[in-house]
Amino acid sequence: MKKVLVILMAVLLVGGVIGMAQVSNPNTMIEETIGTIATLDPAWGYDTASGEAMWQIYDNLIQYDGTSIKNFLPMLSTNVPSAKDGTILDNGKTYIFHIRKGVYFHNGDILTPEDVVYSFERTLIFDRSGGPSWMLSEPMLPMINGAYVDSIEQWATKLAGVKSFSDLFVEGTKTPKNAKYKQALLDTFKLVSKVFEIKGNDVILHLPHPYPPLLFIIAHGANWGAIIDKKWAVANGAWPGTADTWWKYHNPTRETDPLYSITNGTGPFTLDRWTKGRDIVFKRFDEYWAGPAKVEYAVVKRVNEFTTRKLDLVRGNADLVYVPIQYISQVKGIKGVDVTPGKGFPTLTIINMFFNWTVAAKGNPYIGSGKLDGNGIPPDFFSDLNVRKAFDYLFPYKVFIDKVNLGHAITPNSAIPKGMLGYNPKVPPTYKQDLAKATEYFKKAYNGELWKKGFKFTIVYNSGNVQRRTACEMIRAYARKINPKFVINVKSELWASFLDDYLAGKLPMFSLGWLADYPDPYDFAQPYYSSTGAYGSTLGANYVKWAKTHMDPLVNASMRTTDPQKRAEIYEKLNVLAYDNALFLWLDQPYAVHVQRSWVKGWYYNAMRPGADFYSLSK
Repeated sequence: MKKVLVILMAVLLVGGVIGMAQVSNPNTMIEETIGTIATLDPAWGYDTASGEAMWQIYDNLIQYDGTSIKNFLPMLSTNVPSAKDGTILDNGKTYIFHIRKGVYFHNGDILTPEDVVYSFERTLIFDRSGGPSWMLSEPMLPMINGAYVDSIEQWATKLAGVKSFSDLFVEGTKTPKNAKYKQALLDTFKLVSKVFEIKGNDVILHLPHPYPPLLFIIAHGANWGAIIDKKWAVANGAWPGTADTWWKYHNPTRETDPLYSITNGTGPFTLDRWTKGRDIVFKRFDEYWAGPAKVEYAVVKRVNEFTTRKLDLVRGNADLVYVPIQYISQVKGIKGVDVTPGKGFPTLTIINMFFNWTVAAKGNPYIGSGKLDGNGIPPDFFSDLNVRKAFDYLFPYKVFIDKVNLGHAITPNSAIPKGMLGYNPKVPPTYKQDLAKATEYFKKAYNGELWKKGFKFTIVYNSGNVQRRTACEMIRAYARKINPKFVINVKSELWASFLDDYLAGKLPMFSLGWLADYPDPYDFAQPYYSSTGAYGSTLGANYVKWAKTHMDPLVNASMRTTDPQKRAEIYEKLNVLAYDNALFLWLDQPYAVHVQRSWVKGWYYNAMRPGADFYSLSK
């Protein structure tokens, strides 16, 4: 009996050794994905590929608590501000952060409160075109005429009394034209600097108005809230922190940004090397304040071809790989590979079809004759509630989720994603395909003339997006099914052309989506519902007029209270209004799917994390 036990133990030991031997590169974690890193400067980055890189290198004041997108943990601040402990005061206008002591930057410098203030001020004055600075500008700069300010330029132009920021400078330079304009620039910086106070080892933010999502905006994962080393940044040519120079460092081009490709954070990894367009390598920072990472190196490789990523996964040359939904079946069942089902992991993304209430008619081929004569549609076609409701009942939502998304998505019922404050799966209800109701509303539209005469217009989608193309084709097919006089053409455009036509107001019906900048419902309600929103403002004069009366007061009210329950009630009212008025045709909220080798330990899902958290991973 003892001999049998000894033999069995020997076999188990050999099996254990063989199992361990199968782990490739035990001290290195390798991810293969498709994203291209644009920059390593936290003030510039506004894409997930760059964000993933900066997640490893830089820390923020606070971080999300594991999988939660609602709860926080301290990071470079030893506290998470709250009204309960007296570190959020003045109805949400004052925030107190206790800065952690003894934290090292990668070059050996020690973190100070001055670094925190510099990091925020630099992002505010950096303000690159199309960048993320607006998320700090809105809470930290005073409103103008009751509206949030998205750019430091708005205050400079207001104080100088000019029409545009460029009017302040000698043409082709960053030299102010005169003493008045220079003073306006200096006074603008005073508005920035008065937000920040250093008291001992505390950094205190004095906001000009309450802004409930502030903590979400500056939490780890939002690189625009990352803390950098002031002394190092200045030594490398970044803004020196002085009021009389800020405009010289405002809105640089990417290549002239001195921190574009160099780093110095307090995070768990240092930058080992970055081969642009190919890969980036991180090296463990052993002096990390929270303790060293479990792996010595982490690598993110850009590999466009799925077949190559799959082969590397199977061979063990990659530990984590990006797999599009349409290829998930090809990796399920592979020995030694884990596929985490997406149904538990809703992304904070909403995809939908838009109705343009007042289409730009001049020279627009997408509305045919421009009349309700069977050969076109009038420019205000989608201003008719009956038309919008008819289309909302026309779409085959379940088929789209099951067949096109392969079950890896849900149908939204509003602009607010599942998992976020203000989302209620029952209020409002979700539209479902009902061709009888679609027919009923089409017959009501235009006093029955629409049903008799029919219509003709074009839906446009951006080239290469298979799901959006399919959604357009489904709408075309079902419209023709219930009335052969309903003719919808489907056209694809390259992104640049699509964007031009969209911004020009030429597209009567089109598909786009919104990915969370931060996990607060305002980040969705404002762009979708508001008359000044990124989407709402582009849906025609009729929508803008309607939204000013019906949606704007509620959107604005949602930001005047910090009470989560009151805010949730306001967003539910907005969502019900959107449902009752058929403002949008909601397509899907995708689920995330994660694919890795089984030997990878420590992975968790957080919808606001841009990619992998290599600090949590081991083999």
